[in-house]
Order: sequence, then C-alpha cells, then structure tokens
Amino acid sequence: MENQANSKNIILNYGVIYGVIVVFVNLILYATGMLFDTTAGLLSLVITALSLIATIALGIKKFKSENGGFLSFGQAIKVGIGVAVLGTVIVILYQQVFTNVIEPDFTQQVLERTEQALYDAGLSDEQVEAQLAIQKKMSGPLISSAMGILFWTFIGFVISAISGAIMQKREEDAF
Repeated sequence: MENQANSKNIILNYGVIYGVIVVFVNLILYATGMLFDTTAGLLSLVITALSLIATIALGIKKFKSENGGFLSFGQAIKVGIGVAVLGTVIVILYQQVFTNVIEPDFTQQVLERTEQALYDAGLSDEQVEAQLAIQKKMSGPLISSAMGILFWTFIGFVISAISGAIMQKREEDAF
C-alpha cells in the first residue's frame, strides 16, 4: 500500500472524543452530587463502555475509508488500541486533577464509605482493616493509573479485534 492513510490523526481525534465524553459524564455526576450513587456509577460505566466501543469502531471505519477501503487486522488493532490508550490517559489526567485539586478529600470519602459498607456486610474489625489497607494501596495514583490503562487497553484490544475481524479487507482479497 503506497498511499496508506495516516492513523495518527484518526487516533488523536477519536481518542480525544472518547476521553472528553468520559470526563464530561464524570463532571455531570460531580455537579449533580451523584458521585457515590450506585445507579449513576453503573450508568457512567455503561456510557464509558459504549463510548469506547463507538469511538474505536468509528475510528477503524474512518481509517478504512481513508485507506481506499482496505484495512488489515493489524491496522485495526493499532487504531483501536491507540484510541483506547489516548482516551484513557485523558481520563486519568482528569482524575488526578479531580482528586488533587477539585475534590482533594475524595479518596478519604471513598474509604469512609467502603469502611461503612464492609461493617454493614458483617465483617470483623480485622477484616475491615485488611480490606481498607489493600484499597489504600490500590488507590494510589501510580497503581490506579497503571491498572486503568491496562484494563481499558485490554478492553480496547478486544473491541479492536472484533471490529477488525468484521471490517478487514486486504488488497489481496480484492483480486
């Protein structure tokens, strides 16, 4: 393929769209005071997943159309993972600003709610303390960011693989 489309612009555009959607949803939850509402959290997760699926699929489709209608499986994976990683990095940057500037006591609020939920579930003091110690370690900025990137990159890979398998069309297949 001599005139292969530029994937960087597509990844940039769709990755930013994905990141902005997720940040916007989180800002709405914060503004409405629904950060700790279980239903709102579930809805936020569904919107995040659907926006990731849509932005990856649309990004791959755009790449295919700009590439003369051709798309290899590897190109689909590259575009999809790029969109997922860029969007996730935007969300992580927002989360760092949120937890360090906008709502600095957010992590403490989460720990207090978790502690109460564990006691309500009937756990002993030792079990609650052990669970909270694990959660404190896992909620640190480096570990939670790394886990977020790994998780959403894996989900992006799965979506890209499915989209790529459906949309792929190689030049060899055209003859």
